[in-house]
Amino acid sequence: MFETFEHTADIGVRGIGKTVEEAFTECAKAMFSIMFDLENITPCKEIKITCESTDLESLLVSFLNELLTEMDLEGIVFKDFKVTINDNKLTAIALGEEFNPEKHHPKTEVKAATYSQVKVEKTNDHWIAQCIVDV
Repeated sequence: MFETFEHTADIGVRGIGKTVEEAFTECAKAMFSIMFDLENITPCKEIKITCESTDLESLLVSFLNELLTEMDLEGIVFKDFKVTINDNKLTAIALGEEFNPEKHHPKTEVKAATYSQVKVEKTNDHWIAQCIVDV
């Protein structure tokens, strides 16, 4: 499950899952849902993403920013993600298709994921991964 939340000037993204990987996946979906209607994206192309950091919070920000970089470099909009995390190293497959403005109807541009309100934590039986994205 993912959701967005209000912030003074930007937008918060939050992913909730049974595992930390699922929470990261849902957080990425939340970020792309700000930019595009996810139902208009066909997941027919794969891009491999790798990043590492000293903690899960930094890893989340790095992951989201790497997705934005790949979107800009490759011209691909993403819909789904297969994430694996081991010892603060993330490997992911991002699934999407080439950007087509007539099909994807861009909404709000996300410039970057930030460390503002970043949080990755386990609560009871689920994980939460969140941060503020600069729009």
